[in-house]
Amino acid sequence: MDAERRIAELEAKLAEREQEKAELRARVQELEAQVAQLLEVLKRNSGNSSLPPSSDSPAARSERNARRHGGKGIKRRRGGQPKHRGARRELVPAERVDDVVHFFPSHCEGCSAALDKTPDPHPKRYQTTELPAFEPHTTEYQRHRVTCSRCRHATLAPFDASRIPASPFGPRLMSVAALLTGVYHMSRRKAAQLLSDIVGVKLSLGAVSNIEARVSSALEAPVHEAWQRVAKAPVKHTDGTSWLQCGVALSLWVIASAVATVYKIVANGRRETIAPLFGEPKGIMVSDRATALNFWSMENRQICWAHLLRKFVSFSERDGPAGRFGRDLLDYTGIMFDYWHDHRAGHLSREQLRTRLVPVRAQLEALLERASTSKFESLSGSCANILEHRAALWTFVDTVDVEPTNNHAERELRGFVMWRKKSYGTQSERGNQFAERVMTVAHTARKQKKDVLELITACCVARLDGTEPPSLFA
Repeated sequence: MDAERRIAELEAKLAEREQEKAELRARVQELEAQVAQLLEVLKRNSGNSSLPPSSDSPAARSERNARRHGGKGIKRRRGGQPKHRGARRELVPAERVDDVVHFFPSHCEGCSAALDKTPDPHPKRYQTTELPAFEPHTTEYQRHRVTCSRCRHATLAPFDASRIPASPFGPRLMSVAALLTGVYHMSRRKAAQLLSDIVGVKLSLGAVSNIEARVSSALEAPVHEAWQRVAKAPVKHTDGTSWLQCGVALSLWVIASAVATVYKIVANGRRETIAPLFGEPKGIMVSDRATALNFWSMENRQICWAHLLRKFVSFSERDGPAGRFGRDLLDYTGIMFDYWHDHRAGHLSREQLRTRLVPVRAQLEALLERASTSKFESLSGSCANILEHRAALWTFVDTVDVEPTNNHAERELRGFVMWRKKSYGTQSERGNQFAERVMTVAHTARKQKKDVLELITACCVARLDGTEPPSLFA
């Protein structure tokens, strides 16, 4: 009996130790998975994730530059590179020259005879451009009080609101201040200091804020016009990022077409919040795989291949079979981009592009399907999600003016991202509205080849005069 009891005790201890080993093995597997996940996070940079290039470490930037220039052993020289097309300053047209100084030869180089000052129809021209001394122009409006010689009553001239401006600052000064803070993203303090140093106009921080409000009101009609153009665009690019208002996280969205760009700051990036911005779903939407954009039909979307490329890079940096999946996906994506660049350069017709991408498309989708069933953590799920967007992967092949990437929207959003980093967002709804409107007008005006300052000034003049503001598209 004692022996049997002893055997039972030992077996129980052995079973207990086996259980402990199993728990330890499970814990080790769990920790290994966490370590792999943390290592993957540490390896993230602008080349394998959606992080911006500014977030890269110095080592990652050096490696990126080395890859861009052909390898780590190749250092790029300063200045113009071989085969780089140089840029020279063009002479200002003669009709825009303010002053001309003429030089005539006094004697003939051949016989030393005196020469008349005969103008040359094609003289050798040189130009120097200088800024005039800035002197603010101040207009004073005086209401006089006149005493009647008969009854001795003093009468003050009536206030004429149509002739006496409500603001102490003129339209051009307000436009310049709005450009400095809203387009060039200077702080109000720096903008006021710049205007004081260069123009000689002193503004308080409150005055700059009031100017922003007046300019924002003046830009209401052109901004509405830009939204109408974007809604009707056959192809529109969209992207979103975070924005801050008094430290509270909001969502900033851009919608950009070939002719206009509009911005909107909303409470969040949920589907029900952003869907009304787009109106009726017309045309092709180019975007990333954000689930909030699924209100747009997949058949009328183009998923950004630059985002997919970065995702495949992150897969390729893994060890084992997962890394092989990533490298194979990168190879097919590289072939696709090579064909696309050849088409853009005019070396391939649309039909040739379509024909060459048929096998690439079939092989890449088959590879995604195998990866989606491979049960690799995060990789399988990502590949399955990409396949859910299968109908939106190849729209650029058949539809003219559709790009395979969403670089257009990302470039249009970059200015706002830099603004957020420098100023930490805005402090009020009024600040949000000013930011949206001035950036919408500036980016759209540039697409229309219009002078941004002149356009904003004309809008401010129209607001003061009570007339219709100029069109962004006329």
